Formats: sequence, structure tokens, C-alpha cells
Amino acid sequence: MIIQSLLDTDLYKFSMMQVVLHQFPGAQAEYRFKCRSRGVDLSPYVDEIREEVRQLCSLRFRRDELDYLRGLRFLKSDYVDLLRLFQLDESFIDIRAAPEQEGGIDILIRGPWLHTILFEVPVLAIVSEVHFRNAHGGLDTAEGVRRLATKIGLVRAHPDPEFRISDFGTRRRFSRAWQRRVIETLAREISPRVAGTSNVYFAREFGMIPLGTMAHEYLQACQAVGPRLRDSQRFAFDKWAEEYRGDLGIALTDVCGMDAFLRDFDLFFCKLFDGVRHDSGDPFEWGEKMLAHYQRMRVDARSKTFVFSDSLNVPLCIQLYERFKGRCKPGFGLGTNLTNDLGVDALQVVIKMTRCNGQPVAKISDTPEKTMDYDPSYVSYLRQVFQVPAVPVDPAS
Repeated sequence: MIIQSLLDTDLYKFSMMQVVLHQFPGAQAEYRFKCRSRGVDLSPYVDEIREEVRQLCSLRFRRDELDYLRGLRFLKSDYVDLLRLFQLDESFIDIRAAPEQEGGIDILIRGPWLHTILFEVPVLAIVSEVHFRNAHGGLDTAEGVRRLATKIGLVRAHPDPEFRISDFGTRRRFSRAWQRRVIETLAREISPRVAGTSNVYFAREFGMIPLGTMAHEYLQACQAVGPRLRDSQRFAFDKWAEEYRGDLGIALTDVCGMDAFLRDFDLFFCKLFDGVRHDSGDPFEWGEKMLAHYQRMRVDARSKTFVFSDSLNVPLCIQLYERFKGRCKPGFGLGTNLTNDLGVDALQVVIKMTRCNGQPVAKISDTPEKTMDYDPSYVSYLRQVFQVPAVPVDPAS
């Protein structure tokens, strides 16, 4: 059984789910899977993936797990009481072979947002692990151990003790066992240089800080559940602040592009939120834009956290730290490069919300490669509303 606990997911799933319970309990959601890796055929593993998901849907939160969640000050007692009764429902997820599309598999999740939000991370982890145990079942982990040691050596050698990294790698990990080994090694070898992990299960096991606030789906859903589309980002941030009253204050910047985010992230939000997270586009340009924005708002960016979390490796983290140290508080969430770097290509898979309350929703990424199969007419409208120019298409591509 790949997923053995419902805590084996990212913290932002729990923080978003609490907002859904209190602010949007009746919302309906739809999510779709996409494989970005070319030449990968997951269709032979559909039955195996289905069986793993079936077992995932048999899990319930244990009392000791609920006690741990109750100890997180930002999770409210009524929400944890709901989790005591919670169980993922297999009828809300459909998994089938799809030879006509990239990856050879189609996964559709549809149902109440409150009851489907916890599917994404464990399902992606299942797909990734099933792929690797079939396609690379006999892989020697010695190369992964060597690469991890190199990463640890680079972090340890950095002269500034404030330079720290975090694990954000649950969704595309090589396996559950390998992620555990990575986190255990980090905790043993360079514990003061590890800020925490997004994985709640391993945060609990290794006494680390669980990290995470909001993901794209939250701001996407607000395109449908808010009063009007143009105000959806401000509505999302207002509702978040209403729920957490200063806790979990890292805002995600790239749902409708950085420029649109900055137009909405006014003086109130600059002062209210502790910082921002980067997840697409050039991270150096993003950081400079964010610093300039804080300066325009006359807010001291040195008090703000900038979380970098897009396609990071340790050398890039070091470059970013050297650029932005002393100008803000840089933080780094390493994903696939940390938990799936064993000498074979990691599987590039995502599950994204595509509809909410029957209406299309979308993300306009600052990285064109991160496009999703959203409703094209809606994306065009979204670009118009948020003044995001369309990316020119290369005729030769």
C-alpha cells in the first residue's frame, strides 16, 4: 500500500480544506490529470493505480493523527472534528486508460470540493510510484544516495547559517520510502539547515515544521465562487485573512500572472501577508519585481519572506539566496529534484482544478510549459479581464 496515512500529503491541502469548510461548504469541483512527460505510457498500470486509490479510500484519520493536527494552532476544532469522520469516496474519482492522450491515462475527479480536495497529492504520488516500480523496479538507489550527499554537501558548505532548504517533493516522489529516506537523511545530516517539509506525515515523524499555505486551486476556485471574476484574487486573499487572522501568511503570485497579481496585491495585502511564493516564470525577475512593488508601497521587504518553489536545485537556491539575501527573507522549497533524483527522468504529472460550481476556472502560468488543458474560450476571457497578453505561438513548433 503506497499511501498508508491520510497525513501523507501536503499541508496546504489541510489549510485550504478548512477554508472550504467555513467559507464554501457547498462548492462543487472538478479536477483533471495531465502527464507532461513525453513518451510515457501509463495505460498498462491503470488497474494497479485503481487498486492503490481504492486502498487510499479505505483510510481514516487515527486518533493520534487528529491530536497532532489539533496541535497546529491555525486548525480549528470543528475542522479537526470533521476530519475524524472523513473518508475519501472512490465514486468521486474515475481512472481509465486513454491511449489517445499523452501519458495514456485519464483521471477525472468530480464532486463536492470539501470531499475531493484531498485526492490530488496522494493520487499523484501513487501514479509516480506505480510508474517507477514498474518501469525502474530494479533501480539501484546508490546514484540517488550520491546525488543527495552532493546536495547536502553544498548546503552544509554555505557560510551563511540562514541559508536553509525545505522539502516540497511529495507529489512527484520516486517512492514513499525514498522520500522518507531523503527527509531522514536531511534531519540527521543538516537539521539546522532544513526549514521543514510540506509533507504532514513526515513533519510529524521527524519533528519538523509542516510548511504550506495556499495552492493554485484555491485562487482558481475563487474565480467561480467570488462576486465577480476581476475581483477574484482580492476576494481569495480577503477570505484567507478572514479565516487565518494573520497565520499562514504566504500569498501565491502566479494564478493570473505576476503583473495581474501585483495590481491586486495592494498596500493592505502587502502589510497583511508575511510574504509571497514563486511558482512559475524567471525567479530572478520575479524577485526583483516583488522587491520593486514593496518599495512602491513603502513596505520594508526585509521583513517579508520570498518562497521560491519552482523547479529548484541546490545550486539555483544558492544563486537566488546570494541575489536576494539582506533584501528579503528568501526561502526554498525543493520538490522533484530532492525526492526524485536517482538518475532516471522524473515523471512530470499534475492534477489541476478545471471547473468549480459548473463554471470553468484556470491558471495562466508565467511558464508556458506549465499549460493545462483548460477551456480555451475561458482562458481567453481570463486573459482579457486580467490584462494578460497571449503568448505568441511559434509557427515552427
